Amino acid sequence: MVVTGGPGELRYAPPPAPGVTDLVGRTDLGTLAAVLAGAACVVVGNTGPAHLAAAVGTPVVSLFSPVVPAERWAPYGVPSVLLGDQQAACRGTRARECPVPGHPCITGIGPGDVASAVRELVGVRV
Repeated sequence: MVVTGGPGELRYAPPPAPGVTDLVGRTDLGTLAAVLAGAACVVVGNTGPAHLAAAVGTPVVSLFSPVVPAERWAPYGVPSVLLGDQQAACRGTRARECPVPGHPCITGIGPGDVASAVRELVGVRV
């Protein structure tokens, strides 16, 4: 497992753990593209790296808030699974920050949901 993020996300870096590579704050765009290209699957929000993963041909599990329509903004051209309540109250708002307290569109997503989506895309035990 590889965890990435920008320099502003260092506080979210995972604690050291066996089998986890922490690249938070240590990748430029080219390096991130290479990391994504080498992945069996990417788990990501509906952000730029989801589209970068799709561009390099990597399947995507997207924690997708419905602030933009999935049919237009979901990863394109690769197998993908969208997780999140696409009918949540924030639907279609184009908000950059959640306008609904508690983030109901994604708070219902659990680790088991993510693991199942990854299994669906890559067929391995996670």
